[in-house]
Amino acid sequence: MEVKALQQMLMQFRQMQERLQQQVAELHVEASAGGGMVTVKMNGQKQVTELRIEPEVFAGKDAEMLQDLIAAAVNEAGRRVDEALADQMKNIAGGIAGVPGLKIPGLF
Repeated sequence: MEVKALQQMLMQFRQMQERLQQQVAELHVEASAGGGMVTVKMNGQKQVTELRIEPEVFAGKDAEMLQDLIAAAVNEAGRRVDEALADQMKNIAGGIAGVPGLKIPGLF
C-alpha cells in the first residue's frame, strides 16, 4: 500500500473517531421496568443521569422488588446504549473505503 493511501486511511480513521466521540457525548437513552414504575436515563458513557421511582413503589414497602426494578431498568438502559453505539459505529465504518464490516476489538 502506498504511503499516500495509508495517510488518507489514517485521516479517515481520525475523522471516524471524532464523530464517534461526539455521538457518545450526545447519546442519551431511557429505559423502564415494572411498567414504568422505575425509569432510568443514561448517557453514552453508561452513567445514570436520572432515576425516577413512582411513589406507589414505596407504598408496598418491598425493598427487594424495588432493587430488582432498579437493576432491570439500569441493565436495559446499558443494553440500549450498546445497541445505539453499535449502530452508529456501523454507519461510520460503512463510510470508510476498503474497510467492510470493520470490527475493532473491545468496542462491541
